[in-house]
Amino acid sequence: MRDHRTLWVCGAAATALLSAQPAAAQEAQGSQASVLEEVVVTAQRRSESLQDVPVTVTAFGAEQVEEARIRQVADVAGLTPGLQFDAFPSSQPRVAIRGIGSSDRGAAGDPSAAVFLDEIYIGRPAAVAFDAFDVERIEVLKGPQGTLFGRNVVGGAINIVTARPQLGAFDAGAEVTVGNYERLEGAAMVNAPFAQGNAAVRFSGAWRTHDGYVRNTFTGDRMEDQDTRSGRISLRAEPETDLRILATIDATRSRETGPAQHVLDLDEGDPLSAFWTVDRDRDETAGAYNGYQDRDTWGMRLQIERDLAFATLSYIGSYRDLDYAAAYDFDGGNPSANLIDISGGNDEQTSFSSHELRLSALPESEVQWVAGAYLFQSDTDRRDILDLDIAGDAGREVYTQAAELLSYAVFADVTAPVTDQLSAVAGVRYTRDDKDYRIDNLEGSAIFRAGERFDVTVSDTYEAVTWRAGLTWQPLDDHMLYGMISRGFKSGGFQDTPSTAADAADGYEPEFATQYELGQKSVFLGGSLIWNNTLFIMKYEDLQTRRTLPNLSVVTDNAGEATIKGYETYLRWRPFTGASLVTSYAYTDAAFDQFEPEPGLDYAGNRISRTPEHKLVVSPAYTLGLASGADLRFAVDYAYESRIFDDNSNEPPEIRDPTHFVDARVVFTDPSRRWTLSLWGKNLTDELTRTHQTLFLGANFGAYNPPRTYGLSLNWTY
Repeated sequence: MRDHRTLWVCGAAATALLSAQPAAAQEAQGSQASVLEEVVVTAQRRSESLQDVPVTVTAFGAEQVEEARIRQVADVAGLTPGLQFDAFPSSQPRVAIRGIGSSDRGAAGDPSAAVFLDEIYIGRPAAVAFDAFDVERIEVLKGPQGTLFGRNVVGGAINIVTARPQLGAFDAGAEVTVGNYERLEGAAMVNAPFAQGNAAVRFSGAWRTHDGYVRNTFTGDRMEDQDTRSGRISLRAEPETDLRILATIDATRSRETGPAQHVLDLDEGDPLSAFWTVDRDRDETAGAYNGYQDRDTWGMRLQIERDLAFATLSYIGSYRDLDYAAAYDFDGGNPSANLIDISGGNDEQTSFSSHELRLSALPESEVQWVAGAYLFQSDTDRRDILDLDIAGDAGREVYTQAAELLSYAVFADVTAPVTDQLSAVAGVRYTRDDKDYRIDNLEGSAIFRAGERFDVTVSDTYEAVTWRAGLTWQPLDDHMLYGMISRGFKSGGFQDTPSTAADAADGYEPEFATQYELGQKSVFLGGSLIWNNTLFIMKYEDLQTRRTLPNLSVVTDNAGEATIKGYETYLRWRPFTGASLVTSYAYTDAAFDQFEPEPGLDYAGNRISRTPEHKLVVSPAYTLGLASGADLRFAVDYAYESRIFDDNSNEPPEIRDPTHFVDARVVFTDPSRRWTLSLWGKNLTDELTRTHQTLFLGANFGAYNPPRTYGLSLNWTY
């Protein structure tokens, strides 16, 4: 807590000092520096400057996404303090924001921090598959967003906003990349207007491949490769001045081998630890087979907006489909080396659709408001498979799950001026989730995690009222202070791999988070410096936690209470022409207040898993103007993350040491501004860390992050 207070005091003192500068001095300094461009976000379901939004938001624009090679959620997390990404495996990502995330991927479970694609909720972890080529921006909203963004955003939300077709102008672009590990990538975009400039169509697609980072010494193949193809077609039409239509179809196909698993540590207290040998060589594994991670997902979206005399009426509808299959060697060994062989995976087919109808104030209205209704439906069929071979005695356990969800909500939110400088914000949302669930373990030849055979059907209903309320005060045009209280909720659910029929029928309750946030957003030095600061305290109730029992079954239950408090700061500065600096830091103190996972075991005071106390990102850059009119840009991203506990027990061996990651690039832009050539490198210091780890049958198994990668990218724009 000492670091927290020191940083805040220093920040407040510096803010006061900068604010106290004479106006003439600020103007003089501003005239010598480049003014920062405005960042527009939709965190309140309307387009606003980032500096005017009373929410902590980290935003990446199209240029930053392209230059920093942000391609998927893992890349966003690496550059965002307060956001964590965990690959378990990589095709089923676990996202956590400010310490709130979920490890439950069962058919009746939900994420605690949600991902949205063009405002469409992505309800299954395996469906979080997108390529960030041709996106307008990526927004990370921190803290509960239950009023406007809807279901299961108790921790926060990631919103990917794709590029829309542009009316009245032809545009095109392409990118080619080559790199180590036989990396070969291609991407292209075409924007074509028609109907006399009242409509346009936009095509974009990407193909990305690279060889595996890890060699399997048993099969002779390489693992952790990539073969991903994605495409998107968007049609935009404005047949009338007050009518706007946008239709989009997108698809992603991914084929990868399984993660390269390792025996990271031994559980000395378990006699089974004698059967394992520690293997911490990131470059090699010895799994009995390579495994696979196959994912096919596609979706379509329709948005219609009509301007009325007093408001805008909007409809957003979507349908998405997921076909997913994954299997891999869990222990990273083979029968010739290990007495125990563990493998398995998941098969999943999910379809989900949503409809939202909302009425919102016109942009020029003094009072900004939005009200609407929302409907979400999903059907998920999932198989969880565990293959266990002990001394030649092999068996397969299969849990078959089927879940149906119907969720609907009504909501309203308003921002109204109280005085010229003071505005009040208030919002409320009512949500009801109806879940039907069937689970059995009748298919497999054996049972390991279960104590009996069963076939259970169960259902439940979960209701909640979430809300937010706050004030914003703008004493000067470039300075805003705000205070906000917001409440979010995540639906309850049912067990993924229960031990008995009674456990299968015994679900878990919803979790809630109430956040108290104070924030300051300021622009200094004539527009060349942005500095934002946030203090928050979050009360986390009935949090859903997942743990492995001695009989190997996994149970999700409500842990009790936790308090998450922290400080975040964001600084963006152009000290002089050509130079820029972006720095962000998050201090997060996330600890359980009440948590007894079993009688006699008390985790009160422990840190919430997968939550670093400190995370810092520093990104300096300099653009050198050449005599020919071309530019040469040098940029670096440095990210530091403190120690992480992968288990709520906070005990070894499930601990990740602090990490230091360095990415860099040199970008040449020709005088016409149509060609860029980028020499880039990621993880240049070849930092080694564990991306996930799990204690199981006497050993701690897990996988490592990608090694150093580098390449050359050529971009062309019309």
